Amino acid sequence: MRRLVIDASVLAKLFFQEEHSDVAEQCVRAAEELLAPDLIWAEVTNVIWKRHRDGQISKEHAAGIAAQLLALPLRIYPSADLVTDALDLAMQCDRTVYDALYLVLAVRTRSILVTADRRLVNALADTPLSKHVAWIGLKASLERINRRHGEDPQHPAE
Repeated sequence: MRRLVIDASVLAKLFFQEEHSDVAEQCVRAAEELLAPDLIWAEVTNVIWKRHRDGQISKEHAAGIAAQLLALPLRIYPSADLVTDALDLAMQCDRTVYDALYLVLAVRTRSILVTADRRLVNALADTPLSKHVAWIGLKASLERINRRHGEDPQHPAE
């Protein structure tokens, strides 16, 4: 896996043990470059806030996770540069502008958006955009990413 757009649903799995956290970690380690719109900071820190509000983590733990988040090697793209196309795509596909920002970035960079949002992947399944999105829980999607980048899906690059 060389270049991946990663959304907040996948990035949050790095900090909280939940279904597919192990796969999220593998994707992040295997990617040579991780891309995201600047919206990702607000989305993931909102997840951190919710975990604190629900009493799952302390204020100190939340602050530590936020610091780790900001230290990740993400190549961030300004949403302002994506928003016009994202709005058009959102209206065309009946998806949120938030999701469309990640999709537009994947299309522009000729990469794949890795997401834990199964509804997004299903909504795009029969569209030309399906080649730009992969659900983290589907082994076939991740194998497609590896094949696209010429790697053996059983032995991803480290």
